[in-house]
Amino acid sequence: RCVAPDNPAAAMSKLWGGRFTGKTDPIMERFNNSLDVDRVMWSADIAGSVAYATSLEAAGVLSAAEAGQIREGLGKVREEWASGAFVVKEGDEDIHTANERRLTELIGAVGGKVHTGRSRNDQVVTDLRLHLRSVCAELATELAGLVTLAAKRATAEVDLLMPGYTHLQSAQPVRWSHWMLAHAQAWRRDHGRLVQAAERMNECPLGSGALAGNPFGVERESLASALGFARPTANSMDAVSDRDFVVELSGWATLLMAHLSRFAEDIIVFSTQEFGFVKCGDSYSTGSSLMPQKKNPDAAELLRGKANRVLGHHTALLAMIKGLPLTYNKDLQEDKQALFDSLDTVQAALKITSGVLATLQPAAARMRGALNSFMLATDLSEYLVRKGVPFRETHHVAGRAVQLAEERSCALTELSVADLQSLHPLFGDDVLAVWDFDASVERRDSIGGVSKRRVLEQADALAAWADAAA
Repeated sequence: RCVAPDNPAAAMSKLWGGRFTGKTDPIMERFNNSLDVDRVMWSADIAGSVAYATSLEAAGVLSAAEAGQIREGLGKVREEWASGAFVVKEGDEDIHTANERRLTELIGAVGGKVHTGRSRNDQVVTDLRLHLRSVCAELATELAGLVTLAAKRATAEVDLLMPGYTHLQSAQPVRWSHWMLAHAQAWRRDHGRLVQAAERMNECPLGSGALAGNPFGVERESLASALGFARPTANSMDAVSDRDFVVELSGWATLLMAHLSRFAEDIIVFSTQEFGFVKCGDSYSTGSSLMPQKKNPDAAELLRGKANRVLGHHTALLAMIKGLPLTYNKDLQEDKQALFDSLDTVQAALKITSGVLATLQPAAARMRGALNSFMLATDLSEYLVRKGVPFRETHHVAGRAVQLAEERSCALTELSVADLQSLHPLFGDDVLAVWDFDASVERRDSIGGVSKRRVLEQADALAAWADAAA
C-alpha cells in the first residue's frame, strides 16, 4: 500500500527524498551527514552551480531570466558564506544540499532547476577538484618559500663545517649549508610532484550526471573552460568514480611529510646535548613539567609524529578504493575527511618547518669540534691515488693506517710520515697537507659537491628556481 511521508517538507529538503516514505533514523542522519567536512567547499560548489546554470541556459533548458535569477541567488548565498551569516538547517546533509536549499529559499522554485541533469556524483567530484586546485596552489607557494629560506641561509652560512654521516656514524666533513640544501632538494622535488598532480587533476567531471552523461545538450568543453579546467573528463563512468587524484595528493602529502620528518629527525639528534650542533628557537620548543633544565624540540617531534597520521590516512584511502565496483559508492564520501586532514596537516607542517629553520641557531664551534681525524681516511687513500696507485690498494693502505692509529689510541693525524711510509713507500712529506678539513671539502669540487663554490652555486640555483615557482 502507498503511505504518505510523515513529513513531506522534510522529504523534499533532501535531494534524493522523492521515492522514500519512512523517516530516516536520527543516527543514520548523523552518520550520513558530511557537512562538517565538506562545508569548506562552499565556494567551489557555488562556482560550479553558477557555471552549470550558464550551460543550462546555453542549452535552452533555462531561460535567460531564470539563469539570471539563479546566478544572482547564488551570489547572495556566496555573500552569506563569506560573511559568516549562512545558517545551516536540519536536513542540510552536505554542502550541495545546503546551498541548493538556501538558493530555493531566496529565489523560489526556480532554484530547483539548477540541478537539472546534474547528480551529486558529478557535482561533488567537480567541487572537490576545484577546491583542491586552490589548496594545491597555496601549498606550492609554501614549499617554494621554504626552499627560498634554506637557500638564503645556506649562502649566509656557507663557511660552517660539520661532520657528514652515513649509518649515523661520522663519515666525511661537509658544509652545514650542504646539509641544509640536501633537505631543500627533497622539498623542490615535492613541489614538482605537487604541480604535476594538480595538472593531472585539472579535468572537469561536471556534465557526467550520475554515471551515464547529460541528456540536455550541455556543452562540456565550454563548461570546463568556464571553471578553469584544461578539458572535460573523457568517460562519465570513470569521471564520477575516479579518486586517483585524491590518492595521488594523499601520497604526495605522505612523501612530503616523510621528508619533513627526516629533517625533523636530524634537528632532534643535532639539538641533543651529546651533539649540540644546533639550538632550536624558543618559539618552537617547550620545557618539562618536572625538570627545569629541559628544552625539548617539540615542533620537530610533532613533525615526525604527524607524518604517521598522514601515512595512516593514505593507507585508509587506498584500502577504501581497492574494492569498489564502478561507479559511485557512498564509501567515497570518506575521501574528503582523510584528504582534507592530511592537507591541513601538511599546510601547518610547512609553516612550522619554516619557523624551525628560520630560528635554528647553528653552533659553529661545536660542529667543527666534532670533526675527527678519521674522517680524513678517504683523503689519505686519495693522496696515493693521485700518485698512480690503484684505489682498491690505497683503500686497503688507508684502512691499515686507521688500524695503526686505533692500536696506538691516537688520532690518524698523529701518525708520522715514517709511520705512513711503513705502510706504503709513496707517502712523502707532502702527505701532511691531507690533514686539513677545509682543504678536504674544497677538493670535492664536482657538481653537487661540498666545495664552497659548488654549494653557493647550488644555493643560487635553488633560490632562482623558488623565485620562478613562487
